[in-house]
Amino acid sequence: MTTGLIPGGQPPEPRPTSTRPPHQRSGPGDRTAQHVDDRPRSSVITARAAASFEPVGRSVATARSFVRDTLQGWGFADIVDDAVVLTSELVTNAVVHAGTHADVLCLRTEDGVRIEVSDRYPEREIPLQGAAVTMGSPDREGGRGLQLCAALAGRWGVEYTPTHKNVWFQLDLPERPVGTRAAGPALPAELLPLADGRVRVAVVQIDRTGTITAWNEDAEDLFGYAADQVTGKPLTDLAAWPHTPGTGTGIAEALRLSRWEGSYGIRDANGRVTPVYASHLRVRDAGGEPSTVCLLVRDHERAVLQTPLRAPATDMGGGDGQSSDPFEMFIGSPAPDDLDGLLQRTVERARDMLDGDSAFLLLATDDETELEVRASTGLPSARQRFARVPVEAGPGRYGSARMPAVHEDLTAVPGAVPLLNGTGMRSVVTVPLKVEGRLTGSLGVAAEAPGRYSNEEALRLQFAADRIALAVESARLGELERLRRGSLSFLVEASDLLAGTLDRDQTLALMAQMTVPTLATWCAVYTIADQASEPYLSYVLHEDEELIDGIKSLLSKISPPDPVPTPGARVWNAPGETAHQAALRSSMRSLGLGGGPTHQVASAMGPTLAVASAVGGETVVLPLVARNRVIGMLTLGKPTDEHFRQEILELAEDLSRRAALALDNARLYSERTAISQSLQRSLLPPELPDIDGVEVEVIYRAAGEGNEVGGDFYDLFPISDGAYGFAIGDVCGTGPNAAAVTGLARHALRLLAREGLSGPAVLERLNSAILDEGARSRFLTLLYGEMRPQEDGSAELKVVCAGHPLPLRLRQDGTVEPAAEPQPLLGVMEDLELYEQTVTLDPGDVLLCVTDGVTERREGSRMLGDDGLADVLTTCTGLTAGAVAARIMRAVERFASDAPSDDMAILAMRVPEPHQD
Repeated sequence: MTTGLIPGGQPPEPRPTSTRPPHQRSGPGDRTAQHVDDRPRSSVITARAAASFEPVGRSVATARSFVRDTLQGWGFADIVDDAVVLTSELVTNAVVHAGTHADVLCLRTEDGVRIEVSDRYPEREIPLQGAAVTMGSPDREGGRGLQLCAALAGRWGVEYTPTHKNVWFQLDLPERPVGTRAAGPALPAELLPLADGRVRVAVVQIDRTGTITAWNEDAEDLFGYAADQVTGKPLTDLAAWPHTPGTGTGIAEALRLSRWEGSYGIRDANGRVTPVYASHLRVRDAGGEPSTVCLLVRDHERAVLQTPLRAPATDMGGGDGQSSDPFEMFIGSPAPDDLDGLLQRTVERARDMLDGDSAFLLLATDDETELEVRASTGLPSARQRFARVPVEAGPGRYGSARMPAVHEDLTAVPGAVPLLNGTGMRSVVTVPLKVEGRLTGSLGVAAEAPGRYSNEEALRLQFAADRIALAVESARLGELERLRRGSLSFLVEASDLLAGTLDRDQTLALMAQMTVPTLATWCAVYTIADQASEPYLSYVLHEDEELIDGIKSLLSKISPPDPVPTPGARVWNAPGETAHQAALRSSMRSLGLGGGPTHQVASAMGPTLAVASAVGGETVVLPLVARNRVIGMLTLGKPTDEHFRQEILELAEDLSRRAALALDNARLYSERTAISQSLQRSLLPPELPDIDGVEVEVIYRAAGEGNEVGGDFYDLFPISDGAYGFAIGDVCGTGPNAAAVTGLARHALRLLAREGLSGPAVLERLNSAILDEGARSRFLTLLYGEMRPQEDGSAELKVVCAGHPLPLRLRQDGTVEPAAEPQPLLGVMEDLELYEQTVTLDPGDVLLCVTDGVTERREGSRMLGDDGLADVLTTCTGLTAGAVAARIMRAVERFASDAPSDDMAILAMRVPEPHQD
């Protein structure tokens, strides 16, 4: 949320709703104003406050606080409740139902307050209101904000622009006698507030720059400064201004408002902070120079200055015979419909009811063993939100959570309420929230002064807690159900993503991307190769990419978490502590306190502090356990002072189990793929030899994902005396089983050929070796030949084609013919009668050898076949061996749109023409 406060003056008046620009005309469909205001609009705007809220549910509660603080600061406590109710409904329509940002503008006039709520969804339909049209049920989803405007506001309307829809309402101040600012009910003397001695009212005057110009005697007595010691100094040097989460209002802004009331502190001459209640009034002197008069009393004497509430305080049980709902009396009506809003309203009302300085509410976990901080006011809520403390036992336990308790001075019982440690609160009263005897939470109110509360306040607070416990539990269960439904959807999507890949690196990246920022602000994944290995930092991710390197560097310098297989998240403090120490050392060096040079520290200090802040919150480690072994750790972290919700940790634990199995599957797949590829590569021939006078090119494609070698194979190797052996074959089948026979055939060919055997003898012995494999044998088609380059530039080939597609010879004139005759294949019969044929390749001729994966390429009922291959080869006249092989492969791939289902090998040999040498 962004806020802005503008000092009083005479800015342009708000747009009147009863007029239109000249180019607009009224008609039946005109929605420029839902409620026409025909009264004069001549009031002068004396103050203005503006804020913008993001489209998230918590913005509704923040908007309520903004309007409440603004109007109370202006002294308009009479109309605060109505303004907050209307603002809450209109902001809910904008940020929840319309899903856009909401801009809230508060305008103070002489007659009252005008509040405008704008959203950025001008197309959103709203119910039309006519003079005689009923608004329907107030419980329906849409239009309730406008019903409330019609019921509570003096004037209201709706305006449209091309980009915004603006709903405004005017609340008029009640009539007051001249000279009367506000009046409270008459009270018996015993109910009047106590004052220890004479009530002193400090009068301090501040000029337009925020500098003190006047300081009276009561101010000297209250704070210990003489007038000459503070005159000319900024008030901000003395004021201890409380920070309200979600708003940017400070002392400087408050001094510029026409009217402001509230609490803060003044540092006295001894350095202590004196809590005060202040009333600021902005005036101007005869010369028109503005200044602010501040009236200050001690905080416990605030009744001297505080504007009384519109209605007198009544007993929680009701008194005048009228039946009132105790829940609505405490919470107000309408009650917030979201859990966070309800809890925040509860702590604010509890604090006000007991006149405390702070209040907090904790909700119990399902097993009632821990309490989780869910709402607070007057405390550093960002530091405490979602922090957990044990209920019954253990360090930092939350004492007496199941019974009402009053602590007159926490300094005498340190640690009784861990939430208040280091906050300066001295006295506290806590009461349990119970539903049907079961502990569901705890509500507490605290004050900075000791001895503020007794059993009477505990009973009052317990009475209120009993009235709201059921509503809180119902809202909590509703939120939990929504969270669980969202968690199931998240886990289903996560499982689908993790199952969609077997790549280890991609799995690590998915694990981190699914957790950041959905579950955590940053994430680190450690992996463990085997039981003897140390955890290794494999992946780091932060929602701000600029911080990833800094976090990675930090984690690499500290020992990784222990690989404990115990399920569940465990806290890991090392990153936060190490980052804090590094930032502290960097800061000290920058101040010259580290004993080293400081000129190089300034540039590194920023990243160091940023990393310290990024990892300064709660950090948890979840083990990644798969197949009864810890294979890594998933580390999740929050920035400074933030904690994890228990439901988020449970969701992260579910995710870690799925991620661990996916990571282990990816590891196993990677290992087996590496082994398979290593074995397959051993079946491929080494680099082809260079043959003088002959060009050679090979293209090989194995069918199946991850296969480098299948049932097809090729080879080209030197034999002796300038002779070279070449082979291209096809084992029945594909995949690893076929590849095993491939290895046998290729190695046997080399060994037998180098023994000086002829081609037919080589193939006969290979046939015997295949048959010796027994049940593992497979039949094999093979084209084998020996090639000898000749001195006249030609090449002589002796070829045996055992059941293989016939080799094709391309002559220079473009004719294509088979270069061998078919003979029996290998691995079927024991006795083979094979013979070799001699082929001479003249300069410019090409010999093309392929496997049946090429000729049997299909598209439906069509097949490329031997004739189709010959037709393609006729277009290759004059091409090099490499160009011939590439053209054949392109033709095969374009013949059908489907991926090839069979292995393919192409061996092209060409005798170049003399001028090409």
